[in-house]
Parts: sequence; C-alpha cells; structure tokens
Amino acid sequence: MNNVLNEPSSDPFEVASQAAAQLLAKAGVDGIDVALTLGSGWAKAADLFGETLATIDASEIVGFSKPVVEGHLPTLRVVRLESGKLALILGARTHYYEGHGVRRVVHGVRTAAAAGAKIMILTNGSGGIKEHWANGTAVLISDHINLTADSPIEGANFIDLTDLYSPRLRSLVKQTDASIEEGVYVQLRGPHYETPAEVQMCKAIGGHLVGMSTALEAIAARERGMEVLGLSLMTNLAAGIQKTPLNHEEVLAAGVAAEPRLSALLSKVVNQL
Repeated sequence: MNNVLNEPSSDPFEVASQAAAQLLAKAGVDGIDVALTLGSGWAKAADLFGETLATIDASEIVGFSKPVVEGHLPTLRVVRLESGKLALILGARTHYYEGHGVRRVVHGVRTAAAAGAKIMILTNGSGGIKEHWANGTAVLISDHINLTADSPIEGANFIDLTDLYSPRLRSLVKQTDASIEEGVYVQLRGPHYETPAEVQMCKAIGGHLVGMSTALEAIAARERGMEVLGLSLMTNLAAGIQKTPLNHEEVLAAGVAAEPRLSALLSKVVNQL
C-alpha cells in the first residue's frame, strides 16, 4: 500500500486525500492547521509545542514509508498547540536521492494540505557558504535555487514562486530572534556531498546554503496554496570552504548540539502563528 505513489497511473492528490483521511481518523481530529517537517537538528522541538494527541507509525498511512536517514523519526505526530490549533509533525521525510520519485518526496506536504493545513514549515540541515556562519547557526530561508532538474508540478500548471518563502512568517521569526540571518538555499540531488567547485558555482549564482531537501517540498506546498516558512540549520561549512572532509556524523553531532536552542526558537514561533 505504501508504494502506491510509484504507480504511474495513480493520482498523487487522490493518494494524499486518502492518506489525510487515514491520518485524521487515527488521530481522532477533524483537521489540522499547520504542518512541520523537522530535519536534522530540529526534531526535539516537537516536544515543546504542546499536548501530543496522537503518534502514528508512518508506514500505516498510504504513500508513506519509514525514513532511511538517521535523525528522522518514522512517525506522524499530531499536537495541540498552546493556541488550541493543531499541528502535524512529519517525521517521515523521503529524500529525492532515495530514488522513489518526486511524488513520494512531496507526499507529506500534499497530505498535510489535504488534512487542512494552511501553513507549511520546512526545516533542514545544510552546508554553509558564508564563512562567518558558525556550525549550529540557524538561518531563515529567503529563497531557493532548485538544482535537482525536477519539479513536483506536473502538466501546464504555472505556479508563481516570487514570494514562496512567506515574508510574513519570516518577519514573525525575526520578532522572536532579531539576530537571525537570511539566506538562499540551494537544493542539489545528492546523496553525495557537493564538490568544492560545485559549492563555488552555488556561491556564484547567489546561494548561501547547500542541501538535499526542502525546495521540491516548498514548491508542492505553494501549489496547494500553503504559506511556507523555511529554516535551515547550518551544520558545517560546505566543501572547499571547510578544510576538512565532510561526513554525516558531523552533521548529526552539530544537530544534537544545536537542538535545545533550535527547539526553543521553533516552539516560540509555532505558538505565535
């Protein structure tokens, strides 16, 4: 059942509607208001949001499967925020490099939209291009460059991405933390890390952060009319800027070290929505 999105004939929006119905039934709620995908370094924030109403094994919901990346939780969690609104935390994130296709990558976003979410918060871990950013720096995503050579949008559906990353939501984050900086996020295909030459190319075309997620999900969220907020944890300097070899253990370690600060920031933001 979970691989239904691999079938060329399946309608991804119908699958998302089915998934949303299953999710809401299991959680015992009528709808959700905001959805969050919590990447490396951000997962602990969910514990501060409010009362957990349901924690669901993602593999029980059509179109989802357990994540293959350490640091991502295999669950879908429904939380009642302090405001009374309901949040869906998507722990089960499919990355483009897993080879399941774009439909699977954006299925969580489309399921959240089908369940009623009007706001999509996307977080990730990334490599930094700005040398003054220290490991563990949180950066607001102001825009992105999609270098996957792919899109979640199928057919002649021309979606405007001019203000994809909501100025309103970015302003809200800055009210919570006036010191936070903004940057342009570049999504590449992965799973290999970028070469130093590729990092310099990203810098030359206006990128400040490099990673392997988020842009495709943000496009899918805009297609469904959602307001999008992007936050990136710079876990390390990118290849060629950092003088030592890159490794995933470093990414995880930076995420763990930054978790308390990131959790507090994100919790404050979410409860002000």
